Amino acid sequence: MPLILLIVKIYIKILISKVYKLNMKILAIQNKMGIGDTVIFLPFIKAISKKFQVPVSLLVKKNSRAKEFLIYTNYIDEIIHLERDNKVNQKHDGVKGFFKLAIDLKKYNFDKVFIFNSSLRYNLISRLAGIKEIFQYPLFEKQNQHITEPAKNLIKKYLDCETSDNPEIQIDNDLVQESTLKYNINNDDLNVLLGIGGSGPTKRIPSKTFLKVMEKLETFKKCRFFLATGKNEDEQKILTEIYNTKFKEKCVALDNLNIREILPVIKNCNVAICNDTSFSHLSSALGIKTITLMADTPLIYGSYNTNMYPIIPDGEITVSHNTRGKDKINPDKIYEKLLSIIN
Repeated sequence: MPLILLIVKIYIKILISKVYKLNMKILAIQNKMGIGDTVIFLPFIKAISKKFQVPVSLLVKKNSRAKEFLIYTNYIDEIIHLERDNKVNQKHDGVKGFFKLAIDLKKYNFDKVFIFNSSLRYNLISRLAGIKEIFQYPLFEKQNQHITEPAKNLIKKYLDCETSDNPEIQIDNDLVQESTLKYNINNDDLNVLLGIGGSGPTKRIPSKTFLKVMEKLETFKKCRFFLATGKNEDEQKILTEIYNTKFKEKCVALDNLNIREILPVIKNCNVAICNDTSFSHLSSALGIKTITLMADTPLIYGSYNTNMYPIIPDGEITVSHNTRGKDKINPDKIYEKLLSIIN
């Protein structure tokens, strides 16, 4: 009889454990600003999801645009917006915002949280939100922190697993097929994404550089060029300078599409040539071989993914903030790199 009771108790424990696992709710906090910052951290989010066999919710800033490009990614659960930027008085700023965020998170009943920063603020907020298990970078070590090494160490320490996978954005194949038909994309052509926009003027490579590459590609193979950029005046000027040339009939401007609408088009491309901008991160995470033009940003942002092939300004050994090398990106090197990729 005691043996039967023991077996029953063990069975009940296993059953409870499975039910708990199915209902487990996990949050990851990534409080950096842009699309690229979110994409870079996706391998760590995926590792957490794989370890616990549940999708992970994200607390990210609205300008990460995560709701637009992670809608079909199966290891992501809910996207929660962190309304805080320290410049204007937003919902989660200051002391009031501290408590407001704790109240907002408490409604979700998270069991675990992974905090991808060293801030005491988010640690305390998580505690106030009733989250029992908190995993975080070492506190107060923000200064000169490497962008991904602390995240790798966090996952290794608490989950005992490596995260060598590239970032992965998933997309509905039906949408890819729809965009193929909509834009009359021919697989016999070389379909090239040109990410000509940029979050700042020092990242925006001049139109003449792209045009020289397009000239060279014309002699190699029949091409279609998909021009991805924003609505900034300078970005629109570069778009116009490229579009209003002999290449007009071979160009498709994507500036009127939102991120969600652009993703299927990107997935249809054979290769991408992008400034250090959101499109370089999105295309490489979609599995597209992406030449990243690194004019004024630390090289890690254009080389963390094996689908990325960085080009740096002539005369430079590496790049960082204030390199200011947009006029020294060599179109010949871009062309040579592209040939090596597609061949």
